[in-house]
Amino acid sequence: MNPKQRILIADDEPLYRETTAELLRDEGYECVCVEDADDAIGVLKQNLFDLILSDLNMPGNLRLELLREGRTQYAHIPMIVVTGVPSIPSAIESVRLGIADYLLKPVKFDELLAAVQRALRHPQPTIRSDSVSTPAPGLRTKFSEVIGESQPMLELLDIVDRVAASNTNVLLTGESGTGKEVIAKAIHQHSTRRENTIQIIDCTAIPESLFESVLFGHVKGAFTSAVQDQAGLLRACDGGTAFFDELGELPPSSQAKLLRVIQDQTFTPVGDNQLVQVDTRFICATNRDLQAEVDAGHFRQDLFYRLAVIHIELPPLRQRGNDVLLLADTFLQQLKPANSPISGFSPETQDCFLRYPWPGNIRELRNVVERSIALASDDVIQISDLPPLLRDSSDKQPNIDLAEVSRDEALDRADQAYLTQLLEKHAGVIASASRQAGLSRQGMNKLLKRHEIDANDYRK
Repeated sequence: MNPKQRILIADDEPLYRETTAELLRDEGYECVCVEDADDAIGVLKQNLFDLILSDLNMPGNLRLELLREGRTQYAHIPMIVVTGVPSIPSAIESVRLGIADYLLKPVKFDELLAAVQRALRHPQPTIRSDSVSTPAPGLRTKFSEVIGESQPMLELLDIVDRVAASNTNVLLTGESGTGKEVIAKAIHQHSTRRENTIQIIDCTAIPESLFESVLFGHVKGAFTSAVQDQAGLLRACDGGTAFFDELGELPPSSQAKLLRVIQDQTFTPVGDNQLVQVDTRFICATNRDLQAEVDAGHFRQDLFYRLAVIHIELPPLRQRGNDVLLLADTFLQQLKPANSPISGFSPETQDCFLRYPWPGNIRELRNVVERSIALASDDVIQISDLPPLLRDSSDKQPNIDLAEVSRDEALDRADQAYLTQLLEKHAGVIASASRQAGLSRQGMNKLLKRHEIDANDYRK
């Protein structure tokens, strides 16, 4: 290793930044540390570096400014992203920009060092201005079962399109109601397994004492009520896909049994001594932060790594822009009676839909549309037909002229409104607010810091 190789570390967490720098210096690297993207860009203009090690969620980089500047103006310098708040859009954008690696905090130093050595060994390709492109609009037609035209959804479908062709296990995460089951079915329907069954397995609906029998089946006489052989759910989807919904609710004993099936693709029915071989792909979903559950000792680390070979985070509805209106219209057509005169939503209702933060996501939107159909007295749904929460929210939030602001600014305002209401509801208790939002405490604190919101202002 050349001892003069220089690394620029950009991170707004002082402890992580300084600790990482010291460890890398011990390995013979020279490190320069900055706490935000603006300082990083300034330092890059004045100095030569061999590698950039950058956080994502820090001042000056909320829209990936440092990544874009680094990969266009300094394309010869490899860049590694290390983030505690990963997302599909940032991961895809990072890959398209040509970064050397995308690592998740907390990252072991051995892994980080290996990534640094890899990046410095391999020359960085030059990034052309046309190399960053929007996913093909044709994905909207190919995945017609998934409703959405926003950039986050096109990026999600781009990932789904590539994942579907493989047999790799997939972990879907995201807030409750974001459509994880829909995405799981889309992956299955566009895979080579589509001629076989996708079995939906709700982990909250299986009592721990019956887990083996329900999943693996049993033979006659295995227990008192076993009057005949019964095939389990896993045998029913042999050759297909097993979708485990609400995986984070699975108790530890059941986690161990599931791990063995995933590792060996074999199981033994209750009361039998013959192994059954299956060929099953596993897709799992949860609204919990499984890494935090692993750290807390509530979820098996080995099972997490087996399932999260590909980890897809679904965007919340408040980040999907006009998709809200597309979904609302779809639900209206699906739910209204055949002879209903209702043809759509008033402009005021549409504006309210776009500004409301939708903490319950798509599920909440569907319920609102169904309720409004029942109450509507006109041929369009008026704002007076909406639940009080939406009307109140509409009154409290500043009006956003969508023609006058950028998409990013509109989404930022929606995020800020959502966080404010969430903290009001939970009296400023971050732990409770984080659980409802489906975020880790670290992720919630990052968002609050980004929007300059102090949870203490909402404590009662």
